[in-house]
Amino acid sequence: MVGAQLKGHRNSWDVEDSLIELGQLARTAGLEVAGQTWQRVDRFQPATLVGAGKVEELIDLRHDLGWDVLVFDEELSPRQLRNLEDAFGDDVKVLDRTSLILDIFAQHARTREGQLQVELAQYEYRLPRLTRAWTHLARQAGGGAARGGAGGVGLRGPGETQLEVDRREIGRRITQIRDELEHVRRHRALHRHQRKRMAVPVVAIVGYTNAGKSTLLNAISGADVLTEDKLFATLDPTTRRVSLPSGREVLFSDTVGFIQKLPAELIAAFRATLEEINEADLILHVIDITHANACQQSEVVRETLADLGVVERPMAVALNKIDQLSAPVASPDCWDEFPDGVPISAATGAGLDTLLERIEEILAADLVYLTVQIPYDRGDLAALFHEHGTIVSTSHNGTGTVIEGYLPRRWFGQFRAHLV
Repeated sequence: MVGAQLKGHRNSWDVEDSLIELGQLARTAGLEVAGQTWQRVDRFQPATLVGAGKVEELIDLRHDLGWDVLVFDEELSPRQLRNLEDAFGDDVKVLDRTSLILDIFAQHARTREGQLQVELAQYEYRLPRLTRAWTHLARQAGGGAARGGAGGVGLRGPGETQLEVDRREIGRRITQIRDELEHVRRHRALHRHQRKRMAVPVVAIVGYTNAGKSTLLNAISGADVLTEDKLFATLDPTTRRVSLPSGREVLFSDTVGFIQKLPAELIAAFRATLEEINEADLILHVIDITHANACQQSEVVRETLADLGVVERPMAVALNKIDQLSAPVASPDCWDEFPDGVPISAATGAGLDTLLERIEEILAADLVYLTVQIPYDRGDLAALFHEHGTIVSTSHNGTGTVIEGYLPRRWFGQFRAHLV
């Protein structure tokens, strides 16, 4: 594994911490880590990312350690990938963090939608990188990729033979996948609309990968979502109905875990899935409070939510895995950043009742009770109230439709001019 960090660059993740995470990704993908090295540089080299001296050092390390896969912690440009492949020869597989994450996603996608999303991300990543490396490595891997063995790391997903087709065929396949995913997006939007008409609030569970989101969903709903101590153990979204302490029913939706340096291709490909977060009434941020980089991980989640445009959405914070804290002093410094965070253990059930009470409080506080008279020519507003609000009563008069009910605060401005 090879890390690189710009000198003086203010990044909350130190290169050594990032390499620890890269090691977890590598092992999740089925690789055995033989060693690691890193370099702090004034600037990344356009030709090989790291300096020529580091490349020579890696060649020497190969003789000592016998490695045959080289994984860079930064995304490699097509030029950098080509030059590194030339430097190390045909019997070395050169990967970067992005291709490793894409490979893990290819392993864990179970539904047709998830498989399409991963395939699209892989094609868009590989299209500018179609060099002789992909074809000779595909042949070298043989059946290993199909069986999911380590020999196929970086090659799973579309499959070996499709990596050898020309750019036009790959472009055609990308268009086809996008069309299929657009159909999925419309289908998912229809389901969301039906849920809204039933006035069932949706809570989107978000968090850094391996924070315990699936374990939490299982604990509060009795679901049977796969849980493993691996990064991205679950990929496909799962939604379950849960009763809050008052008896009010809420839908909890588990989402794909976030990670630092999340490939742009994945965010784009998973647009349909991530729309679940955009449409949620409340976001539940799960933090592994025992992790050495818990503060940095929570910041990555906040930045990703900002990219999705949902930072202003009502949020509850669950500080998970308290059963693994040896003492209160073992909690990270950023604990103070979450004064309203609820300490829980999804594994033992500790604090879950308090968490559900907190979620109910936030949902209730976010609702505004109002009565509006909507003109008959503003059917869009009436539909908006029906979709996002809870209707208490509806009546009609000579000038419009009178609706009385509860509405999430973020929609209040749309109805201010029609208040009764």
